[in-house]
Amino acid sequence: MSQSIIELVDNLPRRSMTVRLMQALDWIVPGEYVNLVGWEETIRAVSGETDAAFIQTVGRRAVELYNDPKHGYQRGLWIYRTVDSVQGVAGWMALLSKLGEDFGIFSWFRKMTPKEDTTQAIDLAIKLTAEIVAFCTVNGMPGDRVDDFVESLSDFENESRMRMATLIAADGILPLGPDFIDKAIKMIDGSKNAVTENERFKRLRGLIPGDSATEQVNFMEHGMKSVKDWVGNFVAKHDITQNRVLQSIQGLSEHLEGRLDYAAAFLDMTTDYYEHTGIQSVARSLITRATNEV
Repeated sequence: MSQSIIELVDNLPRRSMTVRLMQALDWIVPGEYVNLVGWEETIRAVSGETDAAFIQTVGRRAVELYNDPKHGYQRGLWIYRTVDSVQGVAGWMALLSKLGEDFGIFSWFRKMTPKEDTTQAIDLAIKLTAEIVAFCTVNGMPGDRVDDFVESLSDFENESRMRMATLIAADGILPLGPDFIDKAIKMIDGSKNAVTENERFKRLRGLIPGDSATEQVNFMEHGMKSVKDWVGNFVAKHDITQNRVLQSIQGLSEHLEGRLDYAAAFLDMTTDYYEHTGIQSVARSLITRATNEV
């Protein structure tokens, strides 16, 4: 990666559409997320220390850990960044499909693009798979340890908890409805070719467990089935509905008012919450370990 972890954290935006999205969804996990920006500021917040010499020592050790290929920090961060590196593609595909449905003059779009729900289901499945593999990579586990990932979900906090909440709300419930996991599993199972042709899948394929594209798609399905109970409990506990999510994000754009059908596509085209919070999660993990070692 061309940028250092210090540059990545320093260059995070304090204000952006992504930050506004997570602020709008703060009611799901109230007070859980703080947009930490700046390397030294993040070290102070995570370590709880203010001594300049201590902060410098922790920072140096964190950079050493990040640069050491024996650890999975760079690979994990690459996953978070890559899953958002084709930002907007899923949104454009869904939007084109929707235009084909709504306006006869654009009907030829429908022949060129997967159905809107299928596009959103694939996007959801790939992001969830990226979360599983990144978690395993950063924590030094094989990428297929789905059970360990599911067990850890109850301990997710800060950026990781906000990322999962946003995934559920913006990429799950908003486009696919309350039964989004079941719907996505069914769509993935019936659209394996569309999955393997997906640009996000192609970029991440090298890190998804499985010796073939078929095995990797099966792993994605397994991941969704494994988190189904946790997701269902999370949605029920926080009373996450399509209407509540839509009402929360309407302030992001005047064009979203009442437009549930276009909202998910708009968010995909204008936000990169996986990369943003992924950088913050990896930085927190590095700094926590470096603080303990120092």
